[in-house]
Amino acid sequence: MDKQEALTIQQALKKYFGFSNFKGNQEAIIKNVLAGRDSFVLMPTGGGKSLCYQLPSLLMEGTAIVISPLIALMKNQVDSMRAFSGNDGIAHFLNSSLNKTQINQVKKDLIEGTTKLLYVAPESLTKEDNVKFLRNVKIAFYAVDEAHCISEWGHDFRPEYRRIRPIINEIGNAPVIALTATATPKVQLDIQKTLGMLEADVFKSSFRRANLYYEVKPKKNISREMIRYIKDNPGKAGIIYCLSRKKVEELAETLKVNGIKALPYHAGMDAATRTRHQDMFLMEDVEVIVATIAFGMGIDKPDVRFVMHHDIPKSLEGYYQETGRAGRDGGEGKCFAFYSYKDIQKLEKFMQGKPVAEQEIGRQLLNETVAYAETSACRVRMLLNYFGEEMTENCGNCDNCLKPRQEFEGMEYVVTALNAVLAVKEKFKIDHVAKVLAGNKDTMVKSYKHHELDVFGIDDEKDAKFWNMVLRRGLIAKLLDKDIENYGLLFLTEKGKNYINNPYSIMLSEDHEYAGEDDEESSTNGSASRTGAVDSELFDMLKDLRKKNAKKLNLPPFVIFQDPSLEDMASQYPVTMDELQNISGVGTGKANRFGKDFIELIKKYVEDRDIIRPNDMIVKSIVNKSGSKVYIIQSIDRKMPLEDIAAAKNIEMGDLLNEIESIVNSGTKLDISYYIDQILDEDHQEEVIEYFREEAENESITDALQELGEDEYSEEDIRLMRIKFISEFGN
Repeated sequence: MDKQEALTIQQALKKYFGFSNFKGNQEAIIKNVLAGRDSFVLMPTGGGKSLCYQLPSLLMEGTAIVISPLIALMKNQVDSMRAFSGNDGIAHFLNSSLNKTQINQVKKDLIEGTTKLLYVAPESLTKEDNVKFLRNVKIAFYAVDEAHCISEWGHDFRPEYRRIRPIINEIGNAPVIALTATATPKVQLDIQKTLGMLEADVFKSSFRRANLYYEVKPKKNISREMIRYIKDNPGKAGIIYCLSRKKVEELAETLKVNGIKALPYHAGMDAATRTRHQDMFLMEDVEVIVATIAFGMGIDKPDVRFVMHHDIPKSLEGYYQETGRAGRDGGEGKCFAFYSYKDIQKLEKFMQGKPVAEQEIGRQLLNETVAYAETSACRVRMLLNYFGEEMTENCGNCDNCLKPRQEFEGMEYVVTALNAVLAVKEKFKIDHVAKVLAGNKDTMVKSYKHHELDVFGIDDEKDAKFWNMVLRRGLIAKLLDKDIENYGLLFLTEKGKNYINNPYSIMLSEDHEYAGEDDEESSTNGSASRTGAVDSELFDMLKDLRKKNAKKLNLPPFVIFQDPSLEDMASQYPVTMDELQNISGVGTGKANRFGKDFIELIKKYVEDRDIIRPNDMIVKSIVNKSGSKVYIIQSIDRKMPLEDIAAAKNIEMGDLLNEIESIVNSGTKLDISYYIDQILDEDHQEEVIEYFREEAENESITDALQELGEDEYSEEDIRLMRIKFISEFGN
């Protein structure tokens, strides 16, 4: 390309987009498209992918067809292109949101050659009428945006994307540019094969975004953690991702009642509401969007300052793309993920019933996510390694780099792990190799006779989790790699083979343990769980008051407030009825019935000692809108058998009793006598009631069983009777 043409590209950049210089690979990609060659573009979010097809479309003869799955992105980009050129006909989209008149206008502009860019959803592209019509249009090139949707190994697989190549062949051949922000080597190969562009020129930009900070937190007191962070960073825009629509709605509501300008966004909302919420976020009318992954693709907001994941995502591709929406202007971008292994178990449960191949892929992707969450290695190095990019130094900008764990010499462990990969003939995945090293005799290990290998259970002090960590460090150090065709099978690189003969020091550190998480759903009434130091003096005073009131009311103390509630009061210092209702295990009913004396005592205590209350940490909870709880209350009112309620909600009996206890403990009266009468006679019921009323020092089921006799009662009997007792005497 001569100097004059290069100048034209530079001039066009300035004229249409107002930029003086290209970013990264943009210029090389645009020249490749102008030269009529296929291009594969791998560029992280915020790298400027859309310019790579927008600019050449303005300089070439004919119309460029951009295939994108996202209506929001299409509208966004069409508006931008029209604004740049001042001509509404220059860019159009063709999707299900248009009426007949609008479709006719699009077709008119295309035939007249006015339209340089046509955005099409894959479903619209495959419609027979559209295929027929587009045969009469001169196509400059095809741009396949969000190209990872082609691959089952990508994080957003869409079957209709597999049909793009045959449709292109039907409409008429032209060069193809495929673009994605996230693709592992496996996904890249899948995209190129499916689009028939194995000979394409590949342009890979570095995945390194030095301005992004990464941290994984245990899933404890999550609403409180989020509210604390948002209030400590006023005016900063953020996105919070949740896996379910229900959680999106609940969390957005919780943020709102705590004085944060937040709105929900998910695919279950009507299009007009979604668009309004998106626009309010872009226009800074709200600070925070709480969303499912339906939000964010193609949203060009450069100053998102934080991205939080309430739930760990299904894949690292999805996670990396979503975090990539932070700090696109090069400024601050904080990325927090809240992790509980329970979430992984939930995601695995969702996979049941899907085709076996799909389950296998899903499990592999989940394993990568678990590895990322639990690792104590540099998170950015691990992410880059996942996308096939090597980074030799640590990032210095993630929780593991800033708060490193104790390290130890790992040379011998690494050599042992590499030998184990060779011993299983480089035909197995990381989990299997780790089990062999740990000496786990599961079915797979035994069926391949791997329990007979020398490396089997080589160090009886080290478990599979430890060996998983060693093998992952081998991957990061490029001593090991994963087979692309048979995804996940470990093999030694040349570097790894050399390492066995000439080992050198590699420092290791144990992975994080996320044991005993409480993910807030299990807290007593959906209110904030306790946090912060308990004021022991106040706690003792509250216990004395509870005892005094219990005597007055002739009730056991635990019926009034349980110990965890008193502990929460002694760390939060609630001084109004509203604040008391948000204490763990209290709720409106109990606050109104028993709360007055407790509030007065706390108020006086705070004033006498000049205590500064952690006001911002008294998280107001929303009125429990849980459909599940409402259903349980209504069903019990209708005297429905508890087994039928559990079956209708698809939960175990124990989980149903947890829910009923939560409802009753926060002050709601429930009458389950109709059910208890069928399993316990009057004498037994009286005996348990008598025990809780006269003898019980606490609400412990174990103590009750010990006192009343395990041969007479089951744990379930006592739980049911405790519910009846608290409901009748306490509420």
